[in-house]
Amino acid sequence: MIHQRKLKSVPKGIGMTSQGTRDRLVRRLRDNGIRDERVLKAIATTPRHEFVDEALSSRAYEDTALPIGLSQTISQPWVVAKMTEALLDGGSPQKVLEVGTGSGYQAAILASLIPKVFTVERIEELLKLARRRFHKLGLHHIYTRYADGHIGWPSQAPFDGIIVTAAAIELPEELLLQLRIGGVLVAPVEKGGMQRLLAIRRTEEGFEEKDLGGVIFVPMLSGLS
Repeated sequence: MIHQRKLKSVPKGIGMTSQGTRDRLVRRLRDNGIRDERVLKAIATTPRHEFVDEALSSRAYEDTALPIGLSQTISQPWVVAKMTEALLDGGSPQKVLEVGTGSGYQAAILASLIPKVFTVERIEELLKLARRRFHKLGLHHIYTRYADGHIGWPSQAPFDGIIVTAAAIELPEELLLQLRIGGVLVAPVEKGGMQRLLAIRRTEEGFEEKDLGGVIFVPMLSGLS
């Protein structure tokens, strides 16, 4: 069973960061096809303005990606919701891996639904900021690692689910093999000059792929920064 968790001392916000503004975002997501009420509740209760620069906080609850520096972005809320919904589809994951911590927002959404969240980031400065946000919000069941995302976190495998927040030309086999049988990996992948969001389930026989539609993500890069 998936349990909804409360954030510690969640800032309520005012004006364009208020709960009313978050609720309007949730209505837009529901209107645009997000059906899992657990995911919608997580979006409603997670303070996205805490994951962007203060200068952009008034835009935090727009359904759009925003820059977070270092040529990276915080994903569009609809995409975050869609990926989370796909990860939860047909199961109750207890342990998941995120590749690409970024601002930390996707990990925070996962942490409100899943007991153990492991997240890997290759840009040290972003990871330090995300760690401070997790601490501020009391998200102590998010475990972070400074590493190349292509490697994943093999010592913690297998995972019930994996989310990749950057677009790969080809998904690393090492990541796919860190899925348990029955687990789902959700990732944007380059196909024919476009990015497609894929949900890939590991089975006893191999992998089953489902196309969830077109997306736009930053590219998945190797190495540390």
